[in-house]
Amino acid sequence: MSRGSRRVRAKINEDRSRSNAIIAFIEEPELCRIPEPPNVGQPFVLQDWQKDFIRLVYDNPHRTRRAILSVGRKNAKTTLSALLLLAHLCGPEHRPNSQLYSAAQSREQAALIFRLAVKIIRMSERFRGTIRVKETAKELHCEFLGTSYRALSADHSTAFGLNPAFVVHDELGQCRGPRSALYDALETATGAQKDPLSIIISTQAATDADLLSILIDDALAGHDPQVICKLFTAPPDRDPFAVRTIKQANPAFGVFLQEKEVLAMADNARRMPASEAGYRNLILNQRVEASNPFVSVLTWKACGGEVADLHGIPIYAGLDLSSVSDLTAFVMIGKIGKVWHVKPMFWLPADGLAEKSQRDRVPYDLWAKQGHLDAISGATVSYEYVAGLLRKLFEDYSIQKVAFDRWGMPFLKPWLLRAGFSEQVFDEKFVQFGQGTQSMSPALRDLEQAIREKELRHDNNPVLGMCATCAVVEGKDYANRKLSKNRSSGRIDGMVALAMAFGAAPFSTHVDIDSLIA
Repeated sequence: MSRGSRRVRAKINEDRSRSNAIIAFIEEPELCRIPEPPNVGQPFVLQDWQKDFIRLVYDNPHRTRRAILSVGRKNAKTTLSALLLLAHLCGPEHRPNSQLYSAAQSREQAALIFRLAVKIIRMSERFRGTIRVKETAKELHCEFLGTSYRALSADHSTAFGLNPAFVVHDELGQCRGPRSALYDALETATGAQKDPLSIIISTQAATDADLLSILIDDALAGHDPQVICKLFTAPPDRDPFAVRTIKQANPAFGVFLQEKEVLAMADNARRMPASEAGYRNLILNQRVEASNPFVSVLTWKACGGEVADLHGIPIYAGLDLSSVSDLTAFVMIGKIGKVWHVKPMFWLPADGLAEKSQRDRVPYDLWAKQGHLDAISGATVSYEYVAGLLRKLFEDYSIQKVAFDRWGMPFLKPWLLRAGFSEQVFDEKFVQFGQGTQSMSPALRDLEQAIREKELRHDNNPVLGMCATCAVVEGKDYANRKLSKNRSSGRIDGMVALAMAFGAAPFSTHVDIDSLIA
């Protein structure tokens, strides 16, 4: 065996001893006992999946820098976080004079790890003589080793000036949007440490654009060997109420996660569709918006795929102008066979784009770089610009009708005429479309049918995806519905434009692909 090989093997053996030492520390009855019912006071016996995660984190020959564990609720995520925290505070992973932190989006959540750790400490005579508890400040101190721990929340006054060697991000899935000031502050603060470790333990976020989803997708892609992820989630195409499906997202099912309780939740979601989204997110650990949007994330994704070339095909479109400083959407649809193919376009002013990203909690700046939306130079998306672009689109595509919100057209029409549209073309091609239930209900019905029957194909544009999964419908019944910008959880301009396109289209429009090829 070469000298280099011996060094690698020694490194692996050293890391394996780390995970074994942590497991032994947690399962040592004189140190750690279960802090809460039903087995309060009993020694910990880690489940195989918990040991596997510990080994995945601490046996990594590349030295794990960020580790993510995502499972359904009530799988003792926070308890495992507290145990790992104690292992770094005064156990086998301690570093003299190091700073440890846990972070959460709310004060209540931030207090959970602290309280569990305190309960474990007070049940152990050895811990009680070693660790000093500061209840009000939510701090723990091991004076002999010089280590300290503090619980932080997103509404904490500041997280700068810290020097963490170990951080637990608890329930990061509650963070909406791609950024968290607390997360960024703690992660950038670890730069002065040698081999810092951040552990994220959380149920999944609601959408792909949320911070936890971005981190999970990056970890699963395997770009960085120092970033690892263990994701327990139920596949979207399985029966959501079957025990087999539930177990895939809940490794503690039937052990310390009560089977009776979970099955009662499943039965409730089966009987009450309004509860299904929350059940899928919290129990099945799926990326689902719990506010029951017009279309679920999973249903929308099922319509994603390659979009056909729409040149030469009758096109129907919707234009949502919004305000000149906000998101403007133009969505075209064309039918090939039974499938409506969707081509969206979005514009935002380039000035203040980063601020708009922060305000709406979505990465407009990144999407602009990736070509999913156009960042127009200046502080506004001018009507002159939109009119000129529409003129070019009419030259390139066989646009039959464009539905538009009537409030904005008095401002746009003069620019359309200046761009070269005649009064006759305007009257023939541009259709006023109200935003109330009278216009929206039939358009939403046709759009919903196309989505449910998978007769709609989009190219997974993230801006349109954001609009789709944020859109919420309001109305007194199924026949009197409209998209509500006030009730929706984010921007829905693209979905409004898509609905208007369906409203402009004769739903019987059918293009035979064979005739087009011929």
